[in-house]
Amino acid sequence: MLYISSFLAIVLSFSMCSPKTVTTPDNSVTNTQKVEKIKKVIPAGETSSVFASGCFWCVEAVFESVTGVSEAVSGYAGGSAETANYSAIGSGRTGHAEAVEVFYDPKVVSYETLLKVFFGSQDPTTLNQQGPDRGTQYRSTIFYKNEAEKLASEKYIAKLTSDKEFDGPITTTLEPLVKFYDAEDYHQDYEARNPNQSYVRSVSVPRLNRFKAKFPELLKKGKH
Repeated sequence: MLYISSFLAIVLSFSMCSPKTVTTPDNSVTNTQKVEKIKKVIPAGETSSVFASGCFWCVEAVFESVTGVSEAVSGYAGGSAETANYSAIGSGRTGHAEAVEVFYDPKVVSYETLLKVFFGSQDPTTLNQQGPDRGTQYRSTIFYKNEAEKLASEKYIAKLTSDKEFDGPITTTLEPLVKFYDAEDYHQDYEARNPNQSYVRSVSVPRLNRFKAKFPELLKKGKH
């Protein structure tokens, strides 16, 4: 039994979206090296909102498949600038969550629809956990920028609860967005650029496919 448990632990460790050495697109840069962080400029007429629901590789891919979303940037929210890096947040003690900043055209996709995407692509009843990933850095959180986002989120959660959409109580937290920190460049579009990575194949892609099957009407043309 000890041998089996140890074997399963090793297998799981290679499948988690955790701060270990990460295979990057050119197979040469790891999270222990300094990598230039990208900055996104909001296009005219667009706005952005920040969400967290587990590994940001997964969340980014989900939101980028949605009509009206121009881009989703992986990053960190909830902590300070000093520890906003992949190695530090893995401790679960920095206050950050792996999050994505979603850039979208509100004339095409509403904030309420983004909430539908957010809750429809995760299990919001598992506290500080999403799939194989555990820790406060993987918590389900809406980082609201203003009172309108906060009220819309509260209303949506109340409706999900009233409709008994989930088997257990929703553990998603609402936290004011103080600052969003872009993740290192090699994390951006990680799922698309690393289709054969073990975590991507076993967790990210299945999660994206479940979302696509559930909400085909929300997908960009060619994303079905």
